[in-house]
Amino acid sequence: MSELIPAPRAVEGPMRCAVVLGRGTTLWAAPGTDGTERWLRSTLGAALGLPLAPGPEGRGDSVRLYLDDGLEPEAYRLRVITGRGVEIRGGDAAGLFWGAQTLRQLLGPDAFRRAPLRPGARHVIPHQVVEDAPRFRWRGLMLDVARHFMPKEGVLRYLDLMAAHKLNVLHLHLTDDQGWRIEIERYPRLTGVASWRARTKFGHRASPLWDDRPHGGHYTRDDVREIVAYAAERHITVVPEIDVPGHSQAAIAAYPHLGNTDVVDTAALAVWDTWGVSPNVLAPTDATLRFYEGVFEEVLELFPSEFVHVGGDECPKDQWRRSPAAQARIAELGLADEEELQSWFVGHFGAWLAARGRRLIGWDEILEGGPAEGAAVSSWRGYGGGVAAARAGHDVVMCPEQHVYLDHRQHPGADEPVPVGFVRTLEDVYRFEPVPAQLTEAEARHVLGTQANVWTETMEDAARVDYQTFPRLAAFAEVAWSRLPAPGQRDFADFERRMTAHYRRLDALGVAYRPPSGPRPWQRRPGVLGRPLDGPPPHR
Repeated sequence: MSELIPAPRAVEGPMRCAVVLGRGTTLWAAPGTDGTERWLRSTLGAALGLPLAPGPEGRGDSVRLYLDDGLEPEAYRLRVITGRGVEIRGGDAAGLFWGAQTLRQLLGPDAFRRAPLRPGARHVIPHQVVEDAPRFRWRGLMLDVARHFMPKEGVLRYLDLMAAHKLNVLHLHLTDDQGWRIEIERYPRLTGVASWRARTKFGHRASPLWDDRPHGGHYTRDDVREIVAYAAERHITVVPEIDVPGHSQAAIAAYPHLGNTDVVDTAALAVWDTWGVSPNVLAPTDATLRFYEGVFEEVLELFPSEFVHVGGDECPKDQWRRSPAAQARIAELGLADEEELQSWFVGHFGAWLAARGRRLIGWDEILEGGPAEGAAVSSWRGYGGGVAAARAGHDVVMCPEQHVYLDHRQHPGADEPVPVGFVRTLEDVYRFEPVPAQLTEAEARHVLGTQANVWTETMEDAARVDYQTFPRLAAFAEVAWSRLPAPGQRDFADFERRMTAHYRRLDALGVAYRPPSGPRPWQRRPGVLGRPLDGPPPHR
């Protein structure tokens, strides 16, 4: 029986006969397959002690790589044929790479290590054929590196974990009230000031506990180039998020003129040290627009992604209501209210990005006051935003917090560390359906895919991120990749069976996941206040 995650479209076999890979196994790569060729030698070969030296195409114990235009984009066919070796065909370079990830799983958990445990060992793969292709083109993970900074090596590690699960979009939440994480050459105070906060709330914002150590960090331009290149080698697109006009106190602390100076002493603001939604938002002035155009110019130099995320969520309007300058802007533009003012602000950057061949994507609040033409929507407050956007002809990425916010707790038990939100178990995530049932077939085509979001307010280190993210990301990856039945008809028992093998892979990768039996003693956070919500999450 197959132990693959995510589940492939079709498997013929496995049979009792097998292919054996050893030190003499060769690797033949057709033109255009060099990326997967390099990965197989550097990662799989290093893990198992296989040199995978170049060899002839017809050799019977070889691994052979092909591109096949008869397969759809990102599709692959993996043939393990006794006497003929291993053949992987991809509809494109990405499909070939996903086929190599499947081969890695077939080789067992040792294939997920960095050095061979048994040098010289022979590795047996049962005779079989795997045919596979993804359901969605956007299979995403959002990492919030603004609340708690994740150093570059941690991001590269998560790109490897994403690739192992056939996820292909990394959404990096780079800026927020609590920190700015990307170097912008023309505005050095964004990293000199805005990337550091004096202390950090430990636990939920109602917690009385503080970590009094300064917290911060940022990615240099070369760090970003390395992250983007490393992702591209794994057929992952990195989508940057620069949050406007809310979630911007860190930027205002560095450059006070960006805030509503006519109602707030913005020069007295510091990078925010607690959680929640800061009332300090960007001023809707020409100076602010020019400043952020400069930011986005440098962002576009570093990120080649089709989409650029501008946030657009949770923007309190109180300062705008009290600001003579904001009210004058509303009158000048003939807008009805502050909601339309936010729509104008976001729309400005939608047009600015479109003029440069990029597309704006934002959280579903950008629908309020009218979304920018051509904008895509990250539907986070439930299904409603995604339904409205798709019906209006906008593309959608479904990431409703009630289903795929991985900061929400995984179990109702009292020993869950810093329990936040509703209980979202492994099974709950497995039964998530990204396409709302009320959409017509034509409307559903606007659903680009789905994304799991990891907000890090209560995740102070990499181990906490791992605990919240895994094993649920494995379930999410199957939802995003595989063509599963309706939620109630999904075979969760079979998924749990396959997870038994997958936990061994995660162990080999050093992932500090939540065990099925509950948190290990060192994973608990006794006495650290969370904010658990009881009952089932609302279906919106």
